[in-house]
Amino acid sequence: MRKPLSVNEIFFSLQGEGDRMGWPCIFIRLAFCNLRCAWCDSEYTFYEGREMSEDQVLDAISGFPCKLVELTGGEPLMQEGALPLMTRLCDEGYEVMLETSGSLDIAPVDPRVRRIVDVKCPGSGMVSRNRMDNLNALRDTDELKFVIQDRMDYEWAKELVMREALTEKCPVLFSPVWDAVPFQDLAEWILDDGLPVRMQLQIHKFIWDPHARGV
Repeated sequence: MRKPLSVNEIFFSLQGEGDRMGWPCIFIRLAFCNLRCAWCDSEYTFYEGREMSEDQVLDAISGFPCKLVELTGGEPLMQEGALPLMTRLCDEGYEVMLETSGSLDIAPVDPRVRRIVDVKCPGSGMVSRNRMDNLNALRDTDELKFVIQDRMDYEWAKELVMREALTEKCPVLFSPVWDAVPFQDLAEWILDDGLPVRMQLQIHKFIWDPHARGV
């Protein structure tokens, strides 16, 4: 019998980021995280979760009129049940996305899952926790995300993107920390350097309260 998952919340909203931005999406937010990023916007996931079996999770999402699902956190890969849950969701006909911090091995994830992998910049305070081997496991269906807090983060990310030719592996996203770097500044840095990355904004924070849960 599989170990229950610790689930922080399950909700139906619009995908706020990445290639599926703007699409209706079911979010399964798992509890716990092994990192403590300085700008984290979901600290409530660190300790808050309720036990749910795989069957209970599938039952909870079955009522939503949607087949796009994202596993997020916290850090979903901390829980051993996350891998079989993603495989079962794929088997049940869902399009599955995984949002992961990039600190844990992404290789065991079902190849049908679209993996959105963070690379932690210096401003996060977690740069030393990046698992750089993940860069060699990327597929063209994955996405790499850099959360940019300031110009130093931008320069660090730009250097890594260029040195490792990351845009040849998969789409690369630069996302500004909310209420930190001005959106226009990040846009102009990208344009000035002609960097082939996608700038993204978290659209759910424009639609709803940027500090609200479950949106």
